[in-house]
Amino acid sequence: MAAPPGEYFSVGSQVSCRTCQEQRLQGEVVAFDYQSKMLALKCPSSSGKPNHADILLINLQYVSEVEIINDRTETPPPLASLNLASKARTEKEEKLSQAYAISAGVSLEGQQLFQTIHKTIKDCKWQEKNIVVMEEVVITPPYQVENCKGKEGSALSHVRKIVEKHFRDVESQKILQRSQAQQPQKEAALSS
Repeated sequence: MAAPPGEYFSVGSQVSCRTCQEQRLQGEVVAFDYQSKMLALKCPSSSGKPNHADILLINLQYVSEVEIINDRTETPPPLASLNLASKARTEKEEKLSQAYAISAGVSLEGQQLFQTIHKTIKDCKWQEKNIVVMEEVVITPPYQVENCKGKEGSALSHVRKIVEKHFRDVESQKILQRSQAQQPQKEAALSS
């Protein structure tokens, strides 16, 4: 038997359902769509990890029993803001930073390094052709590890590690591309 006609579930209510496979599911209603008869339940995690939960989508047409354990009658808390204006502003700032670097004549390697650092450390900006990280570390062209300057400490050490890894990854990518480019030549030589 599916949920009774006209039945609805308030967000925040505690419900228990028995599926057509005789599985008992219990949790908090996080969403309910009356038209499709779909119920989203926040249930304790099946992984057993504390402070984790699983969100299950349940089609009430395949439920044989629904019991409301605790009906929430008060208005649910408001949804968190998506803060789209802040996201748009951040994207605009990133585009302007990239445009500045191009107009300042920064090398492609410098631009790529800036993007790599910015993924990890948001407090990163251009100062002419120099990359300034957390107002503590300055990386000057040609943007190698030895070009990282600042007060000795964890910030400088961390930025140097990012720069080292960036150039190792770039070199690995170049080697991979060369080997892929040589593969058709080897195959052609073997087939002739």
